[in-house]
Amino acid sequence: MNARSVRRAGVLAAGLATSLVLAACGSGGSGDSADQPVVGLITKTDTNPFFVKMKEGAQQAADAEGMELQSFAGKKDGDNEAQVQAIENLISAGAVGFMITPSDSKAIVPSIEKARQAGLLVIALDTPTEPADAVDGTFATDNYQAGLLIGEWAKGKLGAAAATAKIAMLDLNADQVSVDVQRDQGFLEGFGIDVVDKTRIGDETDPRIVGHDVTDGAEEGGRTAMENLLQKDPGINLVYTINEPAAAGAYEALKAAGKEQDVTIVSVDGGCPGVAAVKAGQLGATSQQYPLKMAQEGVKAISAYAKDGTKPEATAGKTFTDTGVTLITDQPQPGVDSKDTTYGAENCWG
Repeated sequence: MNARSVRRAGVLAAGLATSLVLAACGSGGSGDSADQPVVGLITKTDTNPFFVKMKEGAQQAADAEGMELQSFAGKKDGDNEAQVQAIENLISAGAVGFMITPSDSKAIVPSIEKARQAGLLVIALDTPTEPADAVDGTFATDNYQAGLLIGEWAKGKLGAAAATAKIAMLDLNADQVSVDVQRDQGFLEGFGIDVVDKTRIGDETDPRIVGHDVTDGAEEGGRTAMENLLQKDPGINLVYTINEPAAAGAYEALKAAGKEQDVTIVSVDGGCPGVAAVKAGQLGATSQQYPLKMAQEGVKAISAYAKDGTKPEATAGKTFTDTGVTLITDQPQPGVDSKDTTYGAENCWG
């Protein structure tokens, strides 16, 4: 057994002994993995379809590039401790680099710095770190643009009634991670609301905002948050949600209250269940993003770095590599670029 194999065996043994829920999975490819460069993927959870598709893309690219994929995930969105442990495991395994969707975009930075000092290339997927240059590159949706699109669409959909809208904001959690802030603030700007400080959630003074609540990006959280805000104002007629699982929960709460026909819900994701919800009229519109592409491109970048030290470059005019976003709706609004649910179903995930 070579030195790398010895280190890897030690890491796996340690992983079995720890109580952290780290979903560590070896490569599904063929060949002697001990002779393959190790690339890591660390996601927020291993249950959200977005991250499932991301792992699929990473595995496909790792197989194509002749790399061994080791993947990790925490118990829930916000589980920074699990991500810290995953980085330690990858450093010990002698990984060339890894991709990460930060659960806490600030708290994870010291661990990322440690990995980079050890020579690993680190790429953020979907959620930028704070500061953004804490990693070697970011492959992501333009989350502000994703929010902006659904905000512009909602403003067009409501028409004159937008001036007196009652809006529920269903965000991620209290940590105000970058992806949460960007989507929230993008939506509000698109709808025509002064966001005051683009880097903060909840400092707006516009009376149309009934309130903000958190969902953990999950259906149960979306249902509870929607119930809370309906108690505050039963007249809510527009709901923004951080993602489609939260939107599904919001819809169930509205349906239970007999209000599902009177409220427009918008979201971000573009997963197959979300696109189906748009087609069924449960969601008005969603901004579709492409997790498979994010992970594939991330693995390719790490492979290039392993071969010749090349580091990824950002999309021109941006601080990250933009993997694209498309507004999906069957109710197009003037001046807002969109595709219908047929296109959405052809490009969805989950």
